[in-house]
Formats: sequence, structure tokens, C-alpha cells
Amino acid sequence: VQLQASGGGLVQAGGSLRLSCAASGSSFSIGFMGWYRQTPGKQRELVATIISGGSTNFADSVKGRFTISRDNAKNTVYLQMNSLKPEDTAVYYCAAGLTRPIYWGQGTLVTVSS
Repeated sequence: VQLQASGGGLVQAGGSLRLSCAASGSSFSIGFMGWYRQTPGKQRELVATIISGGSTNFADSVKGRFTISRDNAKNTVYLQMNSLKPEDTAVYYCAAGLTRPIYWGQGTLVTVSS
């Protein structure tokens, strides 16, 4: 399974970005899709996840600002990030699997300037 993420970039604090991640090459139904992020010297952390039925989970730090959605027909997951803060700056990784993150994308850098 290959995951191709896109949509990162530089944005000012308070701005918005939308990340996309398309999965290809899967021979099974991808139940789990999600976004994680990592900054230098820190462990990768969960940002948001969504399962095929639509249930979502968010890190406390992004609740109310980020939304996650998916297009099951396209095996694509989206992360809409609003009211961005400098502390959201990180490399964002998408992940997918049957019930948990198994496959990982290459990461896309999000930089939020103050």
C-alpha cells in the first residue's frame, strides 16, 4: 500500500491548510486512516483518526480546530486545519491499515509562522 500525502506548506498563525492523503495498491478494505505529526526530538503523535464507519478521534490540542474526513471510494483521507498555531508546526504523516496504522506516507511539512 502506498500513501501519497499533499497539501503542506507555510501559513501564518490563524490561517488554514488542508492535507490530503491517497492510498493505492491495497487489496483489502482500508478501515483505519489517520494523521500523525512529529517535530525534531519528539515522538510522533496522533493528530486525528477516522475509521470507515466515520467515527473520529482527535488529539486534545487540535479539537475544535481540525476536522478529518475521508472518501472511501477514493481511499483518501483529508485533514482540514483551521486556526493554526505556531505549535502546529511539524511534519504530518498519514497512516492507514485495516484496523490500526500499518502503512505510512512520506510526510508533508506544515510550518505556521507567528
